[in-house]
Amino acid sequence: MTNTNTRQDSRQSEHEDALKIAEEAVQAGAARAAQDPFRLRYHLMAPSGWMNDPNGLIHFKGEYHAFYQHFPFGDYQGPMYWGHAVSRDLVRWEHRPVALAPTEPYEFGSPEGGCGCWSGSAVEHEGQLVLFYTAHVDGRTPEEVQTMATSEDGIHFVKHPVPVIQGSPDGECFGFRDPKVWKHEERWYMVIGSGKNGRGRALLYESPNLLDWSYRGVAAESDGTQGDMWECPDLFPLGGKYVLIVSPMNMDGVKNLYMIGEMDFATGRFIPESNGIIDDGPDFYAAQTMLDSNGRRILIAWMDMWGSRLIKTGRAWYGAMTLARELQLTEDGRLASRPVEELASLRGQEISKLDNGLHLQPGEERFWLLPPAFEWQADIDLSATEAQELRIVISGACEDLSDAESVKTSRSVTDQITKIRWLAAQRRIELNRDEAGIGDPGVYVSDLPASAATRLSLRLFSDNSSIELFVNDGDRVLTSRIYPLASGRRLEIQAVGGTIVFEAMRLWTMDGLEVK
Repeated sequence: MTNTNTRQDSRQSEHEDALKIAEEAVQAGAARAAQDPFRLRYHLMAPSGWMNDPNGLIHFKGEYHAFYQHFPFGDYQGPMYWGHAVSRDLVRWEHRPVALAPTEPYEFGSPEGGCGCWSGSAVEHEGQLVLFYTAHVDGRTPEEVQTMATSEDGIHFVKHPVPVIQGSPDGECFGFRDPKVWKHEERWYMVIGSGKNGRGRALLYESPNLLDWSYRGVAAESDGTQGDMWECPDLFPLGGKYVLIVSPMNMDGVKNLYMIGEMDFATGRFIPESNGIIDDGPDFYAAQTMLDSNGRRILIAWMDMWGSRLIKTGRAWYGAMTLARELQLTEDGRLASRPVEELASLRGQEISKLDNGLHLQPGEERFWLLPPAFEWQADIDLSATEAQELRIVISGACEDLSDAESVKTSRSVTDQITKIRWLAAQRRIELNRDEAGIGDPGVYVSDLPASAATRLSLRLFSDNSSIELFVNDGDRVLTSRIYPLASGRRLEIQAVGGTIVFEAMRLWTMDGLEVK
């Protein structure tokens, strides 16, 4: 027993040393990262280094905890660590020290290969914060195992001495990662992402104590069109149903998916009844949820995408998280994701307030000069609207936002543009970033349901290098990174082919409180 304790103490000391080195690297790069013009003002980012999937989302002892995939030593993907931030309002985040470092033989291999403490989740048990994550090493057998770490204070973590699940139940599977753990009645359950024979899968495990896990089988599987591997599965109750969200690999044009149905714990099967896409934009992946003390199901995702043109060195940071969103089921059985109400606390100056209606005539243009961080809301009466199209243009503007006339007339400072269109005949929202700046081009569409025939509500959040558009209270969402070189923004709206009847419109700057 003494030798075992000594080995465990030695490994914990090694882990703490690795965390210290990682945190020093993060702090060393923070000042340079903060100077980059594309740093976001009110989104969660790492102080420096690489960031991708959100991990371990949990409301623990009065604080929201968001962990994330992190490489502290560069703005590129390397061996994965877990970064860590906390918030009391889901808006203002404060960083904590790096939480996990790859130090075990099943976590660390060649720095050039894929390895590290990969994605996972968190639960509270007997006053402790417990993390579950995939340990991954390319070329090792098994390549991926599931392990855990515990904390009394939510900051300092002790790894369990061995993996709690030693490998996949099927040697022919494609991937075995991203454990999401939750409690149902008196038992613990875990879903793990996998795939086989070209079909994504969510594998189900069960435990009485978080340590001893038994395999229950395939909880859900692709219908043959939903990707060949499901990353980051999350299965949870909502509105009297169960919802499964996954990030499918190799599904044409789709990087996030939800299914609504029933969960049969006796058989270990999830029975889907409907499905859809959480976010129709190009930069939304690896979404994870948590339940807060108010009973809200909160979702955060990685606001980026693999293969992005801007994945390159030289900025000292990379990656960001979406705004926190509350999930709800709509009356017609779809999943809506709505900005959490706490985001209203970021509003600064109210630039425009229109509560008495506006008839925007065909060819008429309204525009505002703004800092990059703003929120715009509009409610449109479609039953009284005759227009074929509403055009919303977000363009770059010169730094001197006080010179409105020069910005209006000089296209040289507004030629980097992001276009958003509502198309009446198609009942569609279109996002075009072909000319948005130095990032990736692309046109993305979101088809509105029949219930949107008489009402159109738009809520647009802009930040230094991102936009998030929520349509009809989050029934549809489009999230995109954009990289215009100009430091300001010009927001313009136009009616095409007829009058657009606005019932209300409001516009605020955002205070842009950064992560501490």
